[in-house]
Amino acid sequence: LPRGPMLKKREYWILTALAAIGLVLALTNMAIFGQNRQAQTEINARAQYIQQSAQLEPLYREMVKALADLSVRNNDLQLRELLAKQGITVSANPPTANAPSPNASATGASNESKKGGK
Repeated sequence: LPRGPMLKKREYWILTALAAIGLVLALTNMAIFGQNRQAQTEINARAQYIQQSAQLEPLYREMVKALADLSVRNNDLQLRELLAKQGITVSANPPTANAPSPNASATGASNESKKGGK
């Protein structure tokens, strides 16, 4: 049986080195793939959290408005301080010229603005 041409020593080492490089690249690819998959899972979880938070924003806004109105109506300094700790400033609307009584301005809507926080 005739055998094919034998590899020279130099060709053998070149092919061995190329095979080793291929193995290293395959292992690197597997590691990077795993990291990418983990990063995608984390990003998807964050996106879901942001989406759910956006859906709750109107509710939070109404809660803050109700608390601000309550603090103005009852002149509650503790409640104002609580809101201020969350970055929300509350101020009562000044009475208008055509207001029928001074009590009407105390129960009016308050003006709140969120400057930062959660």
